[in-house]
Amino acid sequence: MTADEIRGTIHGTAPVPLSVLDLVTVGAGRTATDALRTSVDLAKLTESRGFHRYWVAEHHSMPGVASSSPAVILAHLAAHTDRIRLGSGGVMLPNHAPLVIAEQFGTLEAMAPGRVDLGLGRAPGTDGATAAALRRSNTLNEGADDFPEQLVELTRFLDDDFPDGHPYRRIHAVPGPIQSTSPGGVQSPHRPPVWLLGSSGFSARLAATLGLPFAFAHHFSAQNTVPALDLYRESFRPSAVLKEPYALIGVSALATDDEKEARRQVLAASLNMVRLRTGRPGLVPTPEEAEAYDFSPMERDFITSWNSNVIHGSVDEVRAGLDDLQKRTGADELMLTSHAHSAELRLRSYELIADAYGLPTA
Repeated sequence: MTADEIRGTIHGTAPVPLSVLDLVTVGAGRTATDALRTSVDLAKLTESRGFHRYWVAEHHSMPGVASSSPAVILAHLAAHTDRIRLGSGGVMLPNHAPLVIAEQFGTLEAMAPGRVDLGLGRAPGTDGATAAALRRSNTLNEGADDFPEQLVELTRFLDDDFPDGHPYRRIHAVPGPIQSTSPGGVQSPHRPPVWLLGSSGFSARLAATLGLPFAFAHHFSAQNTVPALDLYRESFRPSAVLKEPYALIGVSALATDDEKEARRQVLAASLNMVRLRTGRPGLVPTPEEAEAYDFSPMERDFITSWNSNVIHGSVDEVRAGLDDLQKRTGADELMLTSHAHSAELRLRSYELIADAYGLPTA
């Protein structure tokens, strides 16, 4: 693993490399099958246009989000792409045994050598009751507090380097490095780079201490973006992975040919978020349903605040917003996520942004 497997390449006039975060959203009147087909189409489109990486998020018990199993989806996307990096944005480490993650991503690496990322978060990606069902435990804080230890364990499984005397010394994640030391064994020189994800300072500091790349969730924690990135850069210690800090930020962005349609789609996504935050998760509603919805004053205040960090409108507005955000944060990479009921408009948004920056067309 080298810094070249982490740092992206700038194409066209984009200020930094551009990437994709996919929640595999399911709109009203659509199925999970429809959403996964859209993900394949989007991965193929963005690969052809020079986007650097394509990550899938882990969420649970949310009808409008079909990305509960990132590793399964990434395997499907690997079969339909050739060059774009594929990864998790992220796998929620406390939900899983580290050995299981090492096995899953070792398998993905064998499927798509040299283009798999392992992004890790410590949040549950769901509500407390669902997290308890996932972990078969009600001590949810313990999982988050143990995140650094879980990370060390996972990394040792990936590198197959538990020290002598460790109870896991003779346990190996397969596919993995053990295959290269077996008689006649030949193993890929690659292993998935580990990224730490966060929406506060905890993972920023941990990533800096370990010299790992850092991904910040600006799309839902914008007020913490600059402080977290500053903390990451100020605390960064060079490592065998990175000599200098490298941080990407997730950005909610939707560009449309008709800016009014962008506002309609964003309103629908906002209603979906209102329902999620008030314990009523569902499918992403249609713009017509959102326009007919009677928002309370509190709900209107919420969506005004929420949408202030969604870059949307005409492609010129979106490009200007992305350029400004990159300048303000100094992000090394922008990872774009689009929230809309219409799958066609999501695809069109990435195409418009690629055209605006003169990204490759093949």
